[in-house]
Amino acid sequence: MSFAKRIFVFLAINILVITSISILLAVLGVRPYLSAHGIDYSQLLAFCVVWGFGGAFISLAMSRIMAKWMMGVKVIDANSTALQRHERWLVDQVHLYSRKAGLQKMPQVGIYESAEINAFATGPTKNRALVAVSSGLMNRMNENEIQGVLAHEVAHIANGDMVTMTLVQGVMNAFVMFVARVLAYAISLNVKEESRRMVNMLTTIVLEIALSVLAMFAVSWVSRLREYRADRGGADLAGRDKMIAALQALKRNSMLRTEAVANEPASIAAFKISGGGRMMALLSTHPPLEKRIAALERGRA
Repeated sequence: MSFAKRIFVFLAINILVITSISILLAVLGVRPYLSAHGIDYSQLLAFCVVWGFGGAFISLAMSRIMAKWMMGVKVIDANSTALQRHERWLVDQVHLYSRKAGLQKMPQVGIYESAEINAFATGPTKNRALVAVSSGLMNRMNENEIQGVLAHEVAHIANGDMVTMTLVQGVMNAFVMFVARVLAYAISLNVKEESRRMVNMLTTIVLEIALSVLAMFAVSWVSRLREYRADRGGADLAGRDKMIAALQALKRNSMLRTEAVANEPASIAAFKISGGGRMMALLSTHPPLEKRIAALERGRA
């Protein structure tokens, strides 16, 4: 996707989010939380909950569409009689694991062009999911390794990880907004009255940034736990040997990361089978590959 198109999509989504949440606030009758008498905590809580969860769930609702737009995923028509061998095999494997996992509706299956060796699952519900693999993965992994990857992604869907992480993100968003505004208001009371509004606004921005970084540690920690669970699910669906082989292949090729990673939607990163490097391990959405392999080998993943 070109830079101009990415900017357009980014602006369009943000306008949609702002408009939708503004309408929802009006429908719910949420009033301004600041008055001459101080903070109305019930109104502030309602404001933060609507904004915190609203943005997260709108992103979730659009996640499958966004993945196709931003990553250039080409969905394979499972009913086509003109599929290439690797396309038919890919669809058949995803559907096999989906049935084993008890999914009622088969996920869409797609391929995106990238030298990165990776795959991801996304979608607003278990019945409206997408499993996509990179061309790099298809070219550099053998069938056993790919089966482990696909089983891992189907496990993410079956475990409801997309909704779980959205709820966690919503809670963190609301917490950050609420605490930042309460603290900023308290700080603004200690300056001259004519400066309070500006101090309140600037302090809110600074506190939201600082608290958001802290919240990322909690979100990343939950994401890492979900990765271990998806590894266990992948081992149940495809076999532990194939799941371990997939992770070992990813470890061998872990240096092959491209600019496509920088352009991916944030909502996708947590549901890829492999994450970033080790420099900020506590902020990583994925545990180190060697730890995941060791956990599977111990039978505790």
